Amino acid sequence: QVQLVESGGGLVQAGGSLRLSCAASVFDLDYYAIGWVRQVPGKEREGVACITTTDGSTNYADSVKGRFSISRDNAKKSVDLQMSSLKPEDSAVYFCAAVAPRCYSDFDFDYWGQGTQVTVST
Repeated sequence: QVQLVESGGGLVQAGGSLRLSCAASVFDLDYYAIGWVRQVPGKEREGVACITTTDGSTNYADSVKGRFSISRDNAKKSVDLQMSSLKPEDSAVYFCAAVAPRCYSDFDFDYWGQGTQVTVST
């Protein structure tokens, strides 16, 4: 069983930066890939980024490449999403998610956190 808790969401101006954190409660984090998915009202969920904790390989959505960076801290059992050059269209609820044993190109996940709101103002 994987339990995930997001933090770090908030309000930020366009062009600014924000760092989200995902705390994972799991016996062996290395067994799971951890990623971020976002959703806005009336739209389907969009995969953002994923990191395979075993070797650190990453996947990114085209819309965030060059602006977002996902990283891990195995000692803290956490995965962060550093978001830079934020745009209003980045506003969404961001969910931390997990899947075994690695990231997939379609950002498919099996376990989900409760989400944290990110709002980018103009």
